[in-house]
Amino acid sequence: MTPLNRRSVLGLGAAAGAGLVVPATVVPATAASAPAFGPANFVRSDRPNLTHGVQSGDIGTRGGVLWSRADKTSRLVAEISADESFRRARPVNGPVVTARSDFTGELRVHGLEPGRDYFYRIRAVDADDPRRGSDWELGRLRTAPSTRQDIRFLWSGDIAGQGWGANPDFGGFRIAPAMAAREADFFLSSGDNVYADGPLTPTVTLPDGRVWNNIVTEEKHKVAETLAEFRGQYAYNMLADNWRAFLAQTPIVAQWDDHEVTNNWYPGEILPNDGRYTERRVDVLAARAKQAFHEYIPVGDASPDPDGRIYRKLSYGPLMDLFVLDMRTHKNTNTTNAETSADGGVLGERQTRWLLRELAASRATWKVIAADLPIGLVVPDGTLQEGISQGDGGAPLGREIDIAKVLTGLKRLGIRNHVWLTADVHYTAAHSYDPARASYQDFDPFWEFVSGPLNAGAFGPNTLDATFGPAAEFVAAPPAANASPADGFQFFGEVEIDGRTQQLTVTLRDIDGGALFTKTLDPSFR
Repeated sequence: MTPLNRRSVLGLGAAAGAGLVVPATVVPATAASAPAFGPANFVRSDRPNLTHGVQSGDIGTRGGVLWSRADKTSRLVAEISADESFRRARPVNGPVVTARSDFTGELRVHGLEPGRDYFYRIRAVDADDPRRGSDWELGRLRTAPSTRQDIRFLWSGDIAGQGWGANPDFGGFRIAPAMAAREADFFLSSGDNVYADGPLTPTVTLPDGRVWNNIVTEEKHKVAETLAEFRGQYAYNMLADNWRAFLAQTPIVAQWDDHEVTNNWYPGEILPNDGRYTERRVDVLAARAKQAFHEYIPVGDASPDPDGRIYRKLSYGPLMDLFVLDMRTHKNTNTTNAETSADGGVLGERQTRWLLRELAASRATWKVIAADLPIGLVVPDGTLQEGISQGDGGAPLGREIDIAKVLTGLKRLGIRNHVWLTADVHYTAAHSYDPARASYQDFDPFWEFVSGPLNAGAFGPNTLDATFGPAAEFVAAPPAANASPADGFQFFGEVEIDGRTQQLTVTLRDIDGGALFTKTLDPSFR
C-alpha cells in the first residue's frame, strides 16, 4: 500500500484553525448562514457552501459512505481518486440536499479496490446551475483489506459532556491531534457522540482558578428536545477545527448510547418534571435524536434489524470482523437489575440471535465486539442500575443473564479469539475475564478494554462485579470526579492486528497519544 500522505487532508484544519480563537459567544450551529468560525470564514454567499467539513463512514472493501452539509438547497457531488492530485478522479453524484435533512447528505461510493488509500473531495453545486458551486473540501479514506494485511484502528467515546465543550484555546478538542497522528484505518466511536442533555456555558472556572472557555451555540444553551436542537448537537462538534480535520482523514464507525438522547434513557421512560424538559416522553425525544444521528453521521445500510436498532457487522478481511452492538434502543427499564429470568433487556432476542449467528459464520481470525456498555463494571443510576452488572457477584441476574447467553454461546461455538471494546465510564482500563475467578463459569477467558472520554468530564474507577470473574489489569482515572480535559484525563484506545503473525495488540493512550498500557494477544487456532 502506498504510504499515506496526510499533508493535504490535515491542511483542512490548518488554514481554518485560527478561526477558532474567538471569544466565547453564541453562534448558530445549523442556520442556513454558516458558522462564524472554522471553514465558514471563506464563504461566498452568492453560491452554495459547505459548512461542516466532510466525513466518511462504514468503509468496506469496495466502498462506503461520504458525507457533508451545505448551507442551502444544492446538490452534493464528489470525486474520488487513489491519486491525491485527482488526475484520475472518478465522479460521484450525490443527492440534492434541502431543509428536510438540514442540508446534510450522503454519497454512496462503490467499485473501490480493497486495502487501499483513497482521496476524495466534495462540493455543493447549485441544483439548477452546476457551474455555481462551493470550493472543494478534501478527505481521505482507506478501504478494508481482503487479504491478510495490517489493520490499525482507534476507539473511544464521550464528546463534549459535563460542561466541557469545544475550547478555542486547544483548537477545539484537545485530544484530536494525537488521534490524527495515529493515521488509523478507521475510528470506532463507542457512543455518546454528543451530549444532547448537557448545556454549555461560555466559561467554567477550574478548581485552581484557570478558566475553561467553551464555544457556545444556540442549541447548546439547553437540553435538546426539538429535531433542530438535536441536529445542533452534532453540528456543534464539527465546529472544532481539529475534530473536523480528524474526521476528514479517518473514516468513522459509530454506535450510540444514552447521551445522544438523555442520560441513562430507556424506551418508554417518562422524564421527571424537574423543569429541564417540556417534552418528557423519551420515545419522542429518541425518535428525533435518531433522525439527527443518521443525518449527521455517515452510517451504512448494513443493520439487519427491522425495529431500528443500530447494529451491524463490518468485515476487514480474513483477520477481523467487527460486531457493532446496540445496547440502548430496546433496553429495559432501569431497576435494581436483580431479576432471575431473562427478558432480553440489553441486547434483545433478535440482536442476540443475530450476533451468535454471525459469530458462528465468521471466518475471520479475530472477532471484535463493540459494546456501548462495559460487561463487569457497576454503573449506578441513583439507587437503580444503568449497566449490565449490579455488584451482586453471584449467579447472573437481570441483564447479566443476557450477556451470559452470549459468552456461553461463544464457548460452545469454539470462538476464543473475541475481544470486547467499550467506553461509557469516562476512564480507561483493561479487564481480563476468567471463569476460574467467576461465579458463573460456562465461558472461555477473554479481555475487555475500556477507553474515553474524548472531551468530557473524567470519572472513575467503577466497582467490578465478580459474576464473570473480571480483574482490572490496568486502570487510569482522575483523582477527582468530573476532571476537565485541561487536566489531561482523556483517553483513546488503539487496536493493531499484524498481518503476518495475526497477533492483536491493544494500546491504551492518553490525551497526547502516549502509550499507558499495551497487551498483545496471540490467536488461538484450536
